[in-house]
Amino acid sequence: MIVSKKEIPSFLDKLISDYQVFAPVQKGSYTLFKQICSGTDAVLDGGITKLPVKEIFFPQSEKLFSYNVTNEGAKLEAPVDDRKKVVFGVRPCDARSLTLLDNVFNNDKYQDPYYLTRRNNTILVGIGCNSPASTCFCTSVNGGPFDTKGLDLLLVDTGDAYVVEPVSDKGKELAEKAGFAAASDADKAAAAKVKEEAVVSCRVNTDGLKAKLDVNFYDPIWDRIHEKCLGCGACTYLCPTCHCFDIVDDAVDCNGCRVRNWDSCAFPLFTLHGSGHNPRSTNKERYRNRIMHKFKYFVDNFNEIACVGCGRCIKNCPVNMDIRVVLEDIRGSEARLDS
Repeated sequence: MIVSKKEIPSFLDKLISDYQVFAPVQKGSYTLFKQICSGTDAVLDGGITKLPVKEIFFPQSEKLFSYNVTNEGAKLEAPVDDRKKVVFGVRPCDARSLTLLDNVFNNDKYQDPYYLTRRNNTILVGIGCNSPASTCFCTSVNGGPFDTKGLDLLLVDTGDAYVVEPVSDKGKELAEKAGFAAASDADKAAAAKVKEEAVVSCRVNTDGLKAKLDVNFYDPIWDRIHEKCLGCGACTYLCPTCHCFDIVDDAVDCNGCRVRNWDSCAFPLFTLHGSGHNPRSTNKERYRNRIMHKFKYFVDNFNEIACVGCGRCIKNCPVNMDIRVVLEDIRGSEARLDS
């Protein structure tokens, strides 16, 4: 199937009548995923968005339930967002990040109804990356600029049109309903050429990284590797797979609500105990935990690296820390088993 770029705004307008539609929109010098009211609002050639798509499924601040206590008893309201959604213009790295988050919010021990309801009611339409940025390294972490994992539809930019590739039954149904024209052999060849020519310029060697992290908790490299980090948490808030959160109650008298807010393992208060003890009292321990979580603990638990190589942490770090360099340093270090 194929659709002209000129037809995309009208296609989005039709979707808006049946779904909540989210797409990249311009905000200052960058783009963000926001709900759109018109197909012309979508900005599809701006590359990767400033914030990842996870915010639609795992909001930065979310009311879990509200409560009211009276003489008659307690009344609890826990609304769940079950509106049908289409997220249009998702990059493959962001789509794949959701499949990683699925492990966290839907596993044998815990199923999060807020996240899962949104996931089950959402169609993801992706756009492949013809020209990956210099900060991208998706191919080093089992992804790629045209990876379809997590997507329902993939659009391949061939110039004046997108070749539409259904990935799931939901995607196929949406494409058929839209009435996209059949792609010719020439269109398919053009899409194949685009995929072939899309080169991720940077490659990080992760071979043996997990084995090194298994034994280097006390390696002297951690004394040095964190020194540049400010502990600002920007990398965690912009990361599509980070999922730390805090839960607070906001109450007045007998009325209140429970709210889930994003948090960060980079912050000193994140692990502060009520006793005053903090098991990660220095930036060294907090930075080590971030690396260990993504490249060891998550692999131990789910057999997946918790990084999709989007490069946001590299692009937005105020002191230019580069996780690719950090990983190479760790791979080249000597492990020390004693404490």
